[in-house]
Amino acid sequence: MTTHQPLIDFTENANPEFKRIVQLLAEIIEGSGKQIDVAVKWRQLTYAHNGGFHHWICGISITKNAVGLNFHFGGLLDDPKGVFKSGSSAFLRKIEYRKIEDVDQAVILDFLSQALNRLHYFKENWKEIQKRKK
Repeated sequence: MTTHQPLIDFTENANPEFKRIVQLLAEIIEGSGKQIDVAVKWRQLTYAHNGGFHHWICGISITKNAVGLNFHFGGLLDDPKGVFKSGSSAFLRKIEYRKIEDVDQAVILDFLSQALNRLHYFKENWKEIQKRKK
């Protein structure tokens, strides 16, 4: 089981089911073999490549109703199964979990790989992409 101070701090007041979901998501992400760092930033457990938190990869958030797995530039990722929820952001996409059984490791690892593979493109082009989406 993955445990470290940011995870402990982040889940301190979470309900038990959501805490289990967060721990599983953290285990999947941190066990992916990808080079990522973790910190609590923007009220979420945030993952970045090589400490680049300005262009973070994904984050885990907790609300009253669900645990969210948020991909900073998920709008640039392939989502053929329509897993992502989108909001008003041109980039941010979210998967919501209410039960631990809803967590699909293969889906998470696919989005994580896509995000890391497209990180350079996003960093180089996000301002232009944002203009086109308006």
